[in-house]
Amino acid sequence: MRAASGLANPSVAIKCAAGVYSKYSAARSAATEMAKGRNASLCFTNSFKFSLTYEAHGDARAFPVILLHGFPDDARAFDTVAPPLAAAGYRVLVPYLRGYGPTRFLDPKAPRMAQQAAIGQDLLHFMDALALRSVGLAGYDWGGRAACIAAILAPERVRGLVTIGGYNVQNPQNQPAPATPRAERAYWYQWYFNTERGRLGLERNRRELCRLLWQEWSPSWRFDDATFERSAVSFDNADFVATVIQSYRHRFGYAAGDPALEAIEQRLVAQPAIIVPTIVLHGAGDGVHPPEGSAAHGRYFTGRYQRVVIPVIGHNIPQEAPIAVAEAVRDLLAR
Repeated sequence: MRAASGLANPSVAIKCAAGVYSKYSAARSAATEMAKGRNASLCFTNSFKFSLTYEAHGDARAFPVILLHGFPDDARAFDTVAPPLAAAGYRVLVPYLRGYGPTRFLDPKAPRMAQQAAIGQDLLHFMDALALRSVGLAGYDWGGRAACIAAILAPERVRGLVTIGGYNVQNPQNQPAPATPRAERAYWYQWYFNTERGRLGLERNRRELCRLLWQEWSPSWRFDDATFERSAVSFDNADFVATVIQSYRHRFGYAAGDPALEAIEQRLVAQPAIIVPTIVLHGAGDGVHPPEGSAAHGRYFTGRYQRVVIPVIGHNIPQEAPIAVAEAVRDLLAR
């Protein structure tokens, strides 16, 4: 049975891969080939500042579920999450976030920023561009943050939220006291990115650095070269380094934000509660954000709430435990 549609206008026009993509054809052609092998359509929409590329699975008239990747990853994170959701009767949309894969800024002079308000607003603009009045959301890392922020800013448009790692909203104005040396060591890449040496390191060694993060954050996951490379091609986006660096500098107060987003940032400083039904998933083996970090996050969720710690699994739950993600989404939306 097809899930009830969340489209405000099911006939809204979108563009899906069928031909040449002008100046972005190379990146989109590569993504199109990957999408074809997964029974998905590669589509794009001009959403506010972007030509935002996304993969679409399932019946276009069905209730939409948006799956959001993190850093350093791309739409490939959900290759084994999207099909069972589509088979269950949902329309599954998997966007490439700003700075990744074939998504491109429309204005070549626009600042390349990825502060939390930006990625949260991007998600809402994406929903607007496709005329989606109500959706289910699931995301991890940056994608989990975008999903949490959308649920805060527009709770009436989010039927259910699966956030991996807990409440992912930051407060750049109130940095916590230093953690234990072991915990601080896990965030070495963030300190690194706040230096010019780190920016150059990401620019010159992006594959080696990002692969190391995958290994450290998911120590029990034995991914092969091909699995990593399928996502790593998205890091070749010309905006990848600049957006990543701005994100990690802004959160510590070492980079200016977009003045147009200041009102949202100020709202997020208060760490607002999320009122929509939520399931938090956390990997017991997460090497960058151990599960103790989300143990007390229940106070941030005032609607129906459940937290599940998955044994052994690390940070990249969508690829390490895809069935757990798909089941969490189905469970929330079926209630």
